[in-house]
Amino acid sequence: MTDSITLTGLRVNAHHGVYDFEKENGQDFVIDVTVWLDLLQAAASDDVTQTIHYGTLAEEVTDAVAHNPVDLIETVAERIAKVVLAHPPALRVQVTVHKPQAPISVPFTDVAVQITRSRP
Repeated sequence: MTDSITLTGLRVNAHHGVYDFEKENGQDFVIDVTVWLDLLQAAASDDVTQTIHYGTLAEEVTDAVAHNPVDLIETVAERIAKVVLAHPPALRVQVTVHKPQAPISVPFTDVAVQITRSRP
């Protein structure tokens, strides 16, 4: 399947992290999501109900990140994948969770985890 919808750079302030100060103060997380699905029917019918509405998807992903703090961004990525795959047209999803303000003692540009999950 080569059809996809991509959301790049969703920015969410949330309270994930191993350290207490991360949970207390929060920080920005940046999310990229690519979902693979068949877009032929949507294109042929020009009907948004035949696809995944990317505005709705962006809100759902943002909500999944913003609430219920956890320690690991790996857990956040898995949570996002489940949200995306709950949409019946979704066949596969790739999620990247960036943590640009991670508490690392050396200079860095970005820290991220990336997962790919498919519908069983």
